[in-house]
Amino acid sequence: MYGKILVPLDGSPTAESVLSIARAIAGGLKVPVALLSVIDLVELARNVSAAENLFLDTLAEDETRSRREYLAKIAESFSGGEVHGLVEKGKAESVILETAAAEKDTLIAMATHGRSGLNRWLLGSVAEKVLRATSNPLLLVRASAAPSRARRPLKSIVVPLDGSPLAETVLPGVVDLAKKLDLQVMLFRAFNIPYGVYDGGGAYGVDLERLVAAVEAEAQRYLEEKRAELQAAGLEKVAIASKQGMGADEIISFTRKSPATLIAMCSHGRSGVKRWVLGSVTETVVRHADTPVLIFRAAG
Repeated sequence: MYGKILVPLDGSPTAESVLSIARAIAGGLKVPVALLSVIDLVELARNVSAAENLFLDTLAEDETRSRREYLAKIAESFSGGEVHGLVEKGKAESVILETAAAEKDTLIAMATHGRSGLNRWLLGSVAEKVLRATSNPLLLVRASAAPSRARRPLKSIVVPLDGSPLAETVLPGVVDLAKKLDLQVMLFRAFNIPYGVYDGGGAYGVDLERLVAAVEAEAQRYLEEKRAELQAAGLEKVAIASKQGMGADEIISFTRKSPATLIAMCSHGRSGVKRWVLGSVTETVVRHADTPVLIFRAAG
């Protein structure tokens, strides 16, 4: 499934918010971990005095040594498996993207700033750029979520499905992860009735109660079908749930009741100018969920 886990760290508590889940996944999958710290020389020069700028090379060497010691200490907190530190120079987002792209089966695991209120959509410049540009699988943990949530051992993976082949492309990866980490898989579908039906106000003879019941029954039938497929693939612990409402809102609401959960979703994976577009549901969940989100890139 994954050949390596890449964990970008900058020494801040925010960046370290991803460590507990990174340890769990690395331990369960038995894959090597690369702890990456990037020194931005332009930023370093900007934050020192003019006199210190004359000795920028020396400062960079000192910073490199300090980062290596820091990563070595973090590596000790991982039990078993290969863990090594990597200190590079450059723009953080560029180095992260290039390092991960060298091996397509590398999972990037990183934290977001997770600001709240009006700025909640801001993930932080580095995480935002990685989110928009990477073609690697990406695990994001929102640092402002209650720290206790991030430290709890994972118990389940919630997989939002909308009936499309695109959404279902996450299932093989989810099955592998669930088996190796002994997690329950919860298949979730949010369903909604088109606004046009409500606008009719029954004037066209639409029985809203019966329509809602029929749509819900179809959602349940679909989920039952997918559950059977996962069980046939050898996954024992599979549950299903559906809820009427808007997709992203219901996914976020549902997972907030289960703090030991990981959300697994697919992005549209567009390339070129539209590469940053994840799809409205996935992007909203990534920006607002308190739960870690694992994003699989669809080909395209």
